[in-house]
Amino acid sequence: MPFEGPQYPVLLDLAGRSCLVVGGGRVALGKVRGLLAADAAVTVVAPVVTDELASLDGVTIERRPYEAGEVAGHRLVIAATDDPVVNHQVFLDGEAAGVWVNSADDPANCAFTLPAVVRRGPITVAVSTGGHSPALSSWLRDQFAAELGPEYEILLQLLAERREALRSEGIRTEGLSWKDALDSGMLDLVREGRVAEARELLQACL
Repeated sequence: MPFEGPQYPVLLDLAGRSCLVVGGGRVALGKVRGLLAADAAVTVVAPVVTDELASLDGVTIERRPYEAGEVAGHRLVIAATDDPVVNHQVFLDGEAAGVWVNSADDPANCAFTLPAVVRRGPITVAVSTGGHSPALSSWLRDQFAAELGPEYEILLQLLAERREALRSEGIRTEGLSWKDALDSGMLDLVREGRVAEARELLQACL
């Protein structure tokens, strides 16, 4: 069953933190790649691991069955086996140890769900349907991906530079008219390659 109540969206800093993936097949491969993209320290536990997964850099492979209770040594755990009994045990162990567990395509055994994600440099857009329709999440992600071109990275850089400059002058940035600046046509100027003009417009708006 999908999640019935509202979920709390959050982006985790997993860099260097120990994460466990239980399972060694195609689904586990996708989960491991997502964790590696966040610079997590990933351990995979499964009796059988695909060659493609085993070839990934930065992954510790342990070819053996999952051992009850071992989630306690990790910050985040993903169960991605084809055995519902194992996935359920991983979830129960996580609940007992206070460790967040996701079971692939099994919301009943999840403490959290994984959204469909679009990344453009530092920009991350995540889409979730609370487990009701992963297909819709993926479709919406693709719509956002088509819109989120490289110009948004340039726009972000301009905003970050201006924010840092203001803060270095001792000016608080929270109450400034950032939305007005973004609505002023800056993005169109960036798309046209007129970055200097976009920077000037930003300064004029704040």
